[in-house]
Amino acid sequence: MSPFSSLRDYERFVYTLQQRFSSITRSTLVVIQRGRLYAELKGELAFAGDLRLVVYERLTWEAGPLTIEGYSYEAWYGGKKLYWYDSQPHPRDPTLASSHPHHKHVPPDIKRHRIPAPDLSFTEPNLPFLIQELESRLSAFV
Repeated sequence: MSPFSSLRDYERFVYTLQQRFSSITRSTLVVIQRGRLYAELKGELAFAGDLRLVVYERLTWEAGPLTIEGYSYEAWYGGKKLYWYDSQPHPRDPTLASSHPHHKHVPPDIKRHRIPAPDLSFTEPNLPFLIQELESRLSAFV
């Protein structure tokens, strides 16, 4: 069953992430229903070596299955932001067209340096990809 079948299925998916990914040392993720057809996912996932993923998703199921309307995912090492993903459209940036509006902000000019993010979606959970991406970097921080 898809985690996006219903809000309850997505809650089950979110609240069992730590059981499926042993690299997660702590989770403060919480799904908050804000209305009949709208919810938010907020919080962070902590990993070894002071590595964290700060998560925000706007969720809706007005048109059927659960979808992500918008998101922000930030990777942190201690007090330093390593990179982040967001779904803010940048239609005038042709380098992002291949994954519009999904993109990643990366150094050196993290605010303005954006690259396509083809692995992110509005219709599938993004957290497994993001966790695996951080897991692949863990050895550099532990």
